[in-house]
This record gives sequence, structure tokens and C-alpha cells, in this order.
Amino acid sequence: MKELVEVIAKALVEHPEEVKVSERQEGRITKVELRVAPSDMGKVIGRGGRIAKAIRDVVKAAASREDRIVDVNIDDSTVAIEEAGEEEAAAAAASEEAE
Repeated sequence: MKELVEVIAKALVEHPEEVKVSERQEGRITKVELRVAPSDMGKVIGRGGRIAKAIRDVVKAAASREDRIVDVNIDDSTVAIEEAGEEEAAAAAASEEAE
């Protein structure tokens, strides 16, 4: 499923070199995470989430042929990095206040 998501995403975005897809198993469920450049998020999600829903529908159809359950998550990698940085800054500020 990882390859399918990668092919679809690279066809949609302006920066295909920044498309990253990871896959992991959690019991019977296969979790697929798609990361794209921030400027490409709108192209992958679409108006009202229509493109994202279509990607999930195609992957779900392919997975059902193999009797598998697949969950596709679309993520903006810079948002995750910024959030981690904010959490670290908040933790550092809290430890300074405690001293």
C-alpha cells in the first residue's frame, strides 16, 4: 500500500522529491503516513478534503482485495517539527521556573 500512496501523491504535488511515505503494522491494521511539503498540502487534501478522501478510498479498495485494513494519515512534516519544538521550549521554561 505504501507504493500506491507514494505514486498517487507524487502525481499530485509540485515537489515530488519531498513526498515521504511510511508504513507500519498495528495488529491487523496497516498505518500509512504520507508527508508532503507544506506548499503541497492543499493539493493532497483538496477542497473540502475531497482529494484526501479519494486517496483513502482507492487505498481501501486495493486493501480489500488483499483482505487488509489500511489507515492513511496525511501529515505536514514541518508542522510536526514545529510542534515538537514548541513542546521542548515549554518544558524548558517550566524547568527554569521550577528552579
